[in-house]
Amino acid sequence: MKEWLRYGKWALTAFVTVCAILVFYDTFYQSGALGDLLQKAADILAPVLYGLAMAYLLTPVVNWFERGMLPGFNKLRARCGKPAIEGYRGWLRALSILLTWSAVILMVYLLMSVLVPQLVESVKTLIANAEGYYNTIYGWGNALMEDNPRLAQWLQQQLENYRESAGSFIDGLMPKLEELISSVTGGIWSGVWGAVNFAMDLVIGIIISVYVLATKEKSHAMACKAVYSLLREDRAAALLRGSRRMDKIFSGFVRGKLLDSLIIGILCFIGCSILKMPYTPLISVVVGATNVIPFFGPFLGAIPSIFLILLVDPLKAVYFALFVLALQQLDGNVIGPKILGDSTGISSFWVIVSILVGGGFFGVLGMFLAVPVCAALQVLAKYLMDRSLKKRDMPLDAAAYIRRDLKTAAAPETAEEPTEE
Repeated sequence: MKEWLRYGKWALTAFVTVCAILVFYDTFYQSGALGDLLQKAADILAPVLYGLAMAYLLTPVVNWFERGMLPGFNKLRARCGKPAIEGYRGWLRALSILLTWSAVILMVYLLMSVLVPQLVESVKTLIANAEGYYNTIYGWGNALMEDNPRLAQWLQQQLENYRESAGSFIDGLMPKLEELISSVTGGIWSGVWGAVNFAMDLVIGIIISVYVLATKEKSHAMACKAVYSLLREDRAAALLRGSRRMDKIFSGFVRGKLLDSLIIGILCFIGCSILKMPYTPLISVVVGATNVIPFFGPFLGAIPSIFLILLVDPLKAVYFALFVLALQQLDGNVIGPKILGDSTGISSFWVIVSILVGGGFFGVLGMFLAVPVCAALQVLAKYLMDRSLKKRDMPLDAAAYIRRDLKTAAAPETAEEPTEE
């Protein structure tokens, strides 16, 4: 058995090494063919991924409905002369899933019925006033040029330098107008078809989420069985403990951050309505949506919103900046800690690094998921380090190694070992 385990480890190491080499070779020498294959697989499995994500997010809501209805369900069984149950089965689970999705659909309908008309009106107003905003910016530019003759002279010189190249660029662009119009038309049809595909994937994902929620205990049991069948009992137990810990971090952050952003968006809508800000629905959506991105999100939402209000009323832009600052202080000191707590446990430095890396590789979704993924990896790294230190009977507290380092630095240098002649 030990011989088989040793060979199995070698085989696994060789497999991982070969996969890493293939990924490296494909990325740098084959123009990302593997990435295209993974993208195609993700497109095919999109309904399944949507369903799993929705089931993961809605599991606490289903559990809450079940816990609330279970006492009444057992009382009803007692009146019928049947024993009480502790688990969730049959139509109780079905009713909980039905209530959960009914609540979600009702919330989405209310939000869309209230927000979408105002959002459309804000966009229409923004488009209608675009010419006025252009004139405003043009006036600011003229005033700036009049107050700064040297800057105006430098810009005039730059324009003269680029005038000839701009003319040749326009001459080369004219023959391509037909191709450009054709590509724009194709892009519109592609966007429409993409929206239809997304809607179909979403509907299928909802159906899959219902099946996953209905059988989540059975799926969990089968996963545990598979782990225990492949690993020793102590290693399987350690793996499951680590998985629960990482799930607690990941789910707590994702669900908490979504709820926190929804609250911030609602508070922004209420505050902007009281202050009579222009484009209140549009700004509230931007502030709430960007708030899901840790650290950088408030800036990404506030800066374009302030600029948009500045075009209408500079004084209101100042009021809005102060309001957003107060709102973010409320979020950072009251709302966020109440909802999220210390769900990640990672330092601000690693938060920034993880967001930059996640955003660079996977865009906005990567920025959102980078922090919980980094926290989960930190838990895994801590477990592996503690396990290695325990085997060597060394302390687990990091402060002990600071003391060891200071002791080593203060110790006199040892004599050099004699060299062989």
